[in-house]
Amino acid sequence: MPSRRQQPVTAYRRRLKRRGVIRVEVHVRKDDAALVRGVAQALSDPARETEARAMLRERFGAGQAKGFKALLAAAPLEGIDLARERDRGRDVAL
Repeated sequence: MPSRRQQPVTAYRRRLKRRGVIRVEVHVRKDDAALVRGVAQALSDPARETEARAMLRERFGAGQAKGFKALLAAAPLEGIDLARERDRGRDVAL
């Protein structure tokens, strides 16, 4: 049976869950704490959330590569030729 102290916490967590909010814990350097808090505030602010989410997805979102070669081609590997010659195998004397 929950104690009287626990009841308000449980109710608060239930309200957050209904709104689709979850708790996330991250470990960052002390210098970056304000930056991470700012990102979280921007994502929770209705006026800035769309722009912030789009900017973060553009910078850190997963690519839409269709395979390993496409993933390598999308990577910043300028000057590297990903094409290869067709291997005909070795000559075998029967």
